[in-house]
Amino acid sequence: MPLAHNLNKVTKNLSKSTGQMHIKGRKFKQLNRATLRDKKINERKLKTLQQKENELAIVFFLQKLINDDDDFKVQETFSLEEIKEFIELFIGRFDDELEELRAARRPGRPATSRQQILEEKVKHDRQVYATGVKVPDLADKETVQRLRLWNGTTGGATIMKFVHVSKDMTEFATAEVEMK
Repeated sequence: MPLAHNLNKVTKNLSKSTGQMHIKGRKFKQLNRATLRDKKINERKLKTLQQKENELAIVFFLQKLINDDDDFKVQETFSLEEIKEFIELFIGRFDDELEELRAARRPGRPATSRQQILEEKVKHDRQVYATGVKVPDLADKETVQRLRLWNGTTGGATIMKFVHVSKDMTEFATAEVEMK
């Protein structure tokens, strides 16, 4: 019979046994391995979930922007300059709150934890924008339509075309060239 790796199965098997478990015993080591494995899996799940949420934050922002603004509702596609402006708006979404926090803080006092978190987010977003941020291709008519109708799930985002846009880009990348 193969060894169980799942924590639920290991605890179920161990609950059937009678008596106490010895610290250096086989069953204790099996339970310890299963617990560590379960902990590691949960940490990985949480990390990937947070990463997906961070990637989708700009997609949510762009969807809200093009659906709520009257000027953008009728527009079918957007230029690179407009996409760059949208990204700048996304990066500056915490500017008002940061200004309030800076104004509320007395001189000589350390920054609040909320202010430090927001400053780190803005710094990270600016650094990502300098190297290239992954956004839906708003120059593509189909992608704009799909973004307007997007339901907010990660699976729904897979049907959109994405491009990497950096701060110093002057035009969209051309078609991919196959290396020989």
